[in-house]
Amino acid sequence: MTPLVAAAVLVAAMTHAGWNAIAHAIRDQLLSFTLISGGGALIGAVLAVAAPLPAAGAWPYLLLSSALHVAYMALLMRSFTLGDFGQMYPIARGTAPLVVTVLAAVFVGERPDGWATAGVAVASAGLVGLALWGIRGSGKRPNGPAILAALATGLAIAGYTTVDGVGVRASGTPLGYIAWLMIVQGVVIPAYAFWRRRGALAAQVSPYLRRGLIGAALSVTAYALVLWAQTKAPLAPVAALRESSIIVGAAIGALFFKERFGAPRIAAAGLMVVGIGLMLHTS
Repeated sequence: MTPLVAAAVLVAAMTHAGWNAIAHAIRDQLLSFTLISGGGALIGAVLAVAAPLPAAGAWPYLLLSSALHVAYMALLMRSFTLGDFGQMYPIARGTAPLVVTVLAAVFVGERPDGWATAGVAVASAGLVGLALWGIRGSGKRPNGPAILAALATGLAIAGYTTVDGVGVRASGTPLGYIAWLMIVQGVVIPAYAFWRRRGALAAQVSPYLRRGLIGAALSVTAYALVLWAQTKAPLAPVAALRESSIIVGAAIGALFFKERFGAPRIAAAGLMVVGIGLMLHTS
């Protein structure tokens, strides 16, 4: 992983934490994800005009990834409904890197070298520690369904990360791939919301329109950077580095949701920095 790729993934991590915070801040989660998904589909449609169409071999991956993304958003909505942002976000994101490492080795044939493996392990240790501290240190114990929803969200993240890693490489156009991924996945939740809310949806969405569209732009930017990085570096280090968004999410939780940051999160951030250094050693 080169410094340029690492920088792109770190920017993706920051923008990803930003859109998740916006999604969590809108109490009606169906409205929140309707705006973010629908806005993403609109942005994708604009990008699709300028970008080449993905190669035929990429479409099975793109369609499978779209289904996994919809499952991910549904599970994330459930997680945010049941638990605190500072608890659910680390659990959901922290479970993904190690699973991606296994999936990439089994299905993609990517076996990271010693430095990259050590970097993923150290970074993941920080993420898991942060997730556990989020449960024990927040003063609130999430219920079983909340934890299960967050863990299932992490598995969905690992699934679409691996699928997209293969699909974007087969597409020949990262920009075209992200455009059509946003279009295909982005219409599902708005269609469901329209069916559930019917004529009331427009009035309900209106107060949150600006925030939701900002969240959509951040979401597309974050994943476009990750997809580009996956064409330049192995999947496991990219997945681990991307989840540094948990540290950003923790800071957002402390600043805007009045959740504690504390020494454990500082320690987790330190482990993330060490892990990033080890991953960059391969360059």
